[in-house]
Amino acid sequence: MAPDFILPSNKRTDIILSSFKGSKNVILFFYPKDGSPGCTQQVCSFQDSYEVFKELGAEVVGISSDDVYSHEKFAVENLLEYILLSDKDNTVRKQYGAMGALGLITGRVTYVIDKEGIIRHIFSSQTQPKKHIDEALKILKEIKVD
Repeated sequence: MAPDFILPSNKRTDIILSSFKGSKNVILFFYPKDGSPGCTQQVCSFQDSYEVFKELGAEVVGISSDDVYSHEKFAVENLLEYILLSDKDNTVRKQYGAMGALGLITGRVTYVIDKEGIIRHIFSSQTQPKKHIDEALKILKEIKVD
């Protein structure tokens, strides 16, 4: 089961993971930092495929330790429609084990969580930000067939 949490979002509301249970699959991705080249590439790639994720019954949710103000600016600059959450003290990142190499806090990890709240797939790659989208879409399509 995916650990539940509540975090503030760039949309000025708190998001509770379990609120999606029963209605949507969730693509939950941890990324290192707003505005860095790899992170910008990753969030924009998720945005480019956002309509496909929605068609497959999923919501996309990004998490980093940046504050909500940084997320607001980052979302506006990159025309992001999905939610960015602020995990200032990395509590949720640690809960999910979304650490980088050698236990660094800034891992790039994506979780596919089904409508029942079960983690169906974990993909971790610091150096292939776009592959997170391909992996998530592949698993969502498999879930839809189940």
